[in-house]
Amino acid sequence: MALLKVKFDQKKRVKLAQGLWLMNWFSVLAGIIIFGLGLFLKIELRKRSDVMNNSESHFVPNSLIGVGVLSCVFNSLAGKICYDALDPAKYAKWKPWLKPYLAVCVLFNATLFLVALCCFLLRGSLESTLAHGLKNGMKFYRDTDTPGRCFMKKTIDMLQIEFKCCGNNGFRDWFEIQWISNRYLDFSSKEVKDRIKSNVDGRYLVDGVPFSCCNPNSPRPCIQYQLTNNSAHYSYDHQTEELNLWLRGCRAALLSYYSNLMNTIGAVTLLVWLFEVTITVGLRYLHTALEGMANPEDPECESEGWLLEKSVPETWKAFLESVKKLGKGNQVEAEGEDAGQAPAAG
Repeated sequence: MALLKVKFDQKKRVKLAQGLWLMNWFSVLAGIIIFGLGLFLKIELRKRSDVMNNSESHFVPNSLIGVGVLSCVFNSLAGKICYDALDPAKYAKWKPWLKPYLAVCVLFNATLFLVALCCFLLRGSLESTLAHGLKNGMKFYRDTDTPGRCFMKKTIDMLQIEFKCCGNNGFRDWFEIQWISNRYLDFSSKEVKDRIKSNVDGRYLVDGVPFSCCNPNSPRPCIQYQLTNNSAHYSYDHQTEELNLWLRGCRAALLSYYSNLMNTIGAVTLLVWLFEVTITVGLRYLHTALEGMANPEDPECESEGWLLEKSVPETWKAFLESVKKLGKGNQVEAEGEDAGQAPAAG
């Protein structure tokens, strides 16, 4: 018993073919959009690659670029098939390839769905790579004279200004690292000597933050040094005072930005996936309707189209049996090769 059987006359077949032709070209445009979104996401990730610990995050944009290109190719081909389906002579050359093509379309749709899911699931991996990358970037902030790291100060400062954030988890992260280069320290100063001696690792740690942590919206001039010393500033209490610094950490700021971006891209990709599934279903009906014509020479005759030739359980059972046969065939071939090699070895 065929699943979701529909009767078609010539008028319905023509309308279906024309509708699918139009939908396929809309889907080509959708593929270009997915390609563009993948490219945009890749550029955005590369902009902050200095504060990311690995390249795993590029899997999603690379996948989006790939499925975008494949979408353009498959839908262009499907558009041509739908156009030729109205002419029996032209359709004849596509007839042997249509069933394998539909199988490839199903695999493509499954891949597109997985890519859409990855857009929503990347948050965990992105959070980890940002945490480690930002921590390492902050450590190299002071290395303005070190080749390969001299740009890190500018990168971190621009990041904190653009995303209105400070540190990895917050401004106190700067208290735990030496972010001022030794080049700009006066080692003859007693204060500098005392601070270095008081630290086990011999680092110059201060309760201060870089200028890029300052919030310009604060009415008070920025207090970026001696943040925990109330006596160093007039009418100031660091525990109750609303500091004129960005309070949000850069990891949370970047994670929020990329999560919103990828959720939007994931939603767009899911919509494209639904559109692609609709096209694949329509192609299946067109294929079966044309195959089921009693007299292909008579274009006005009626025919039946269906989604599956058998019910879902029967189709699944037939699929498993074909897989088993394929496995047994490979096993027999392997045994035959082993038997042929044994006498030769003797």
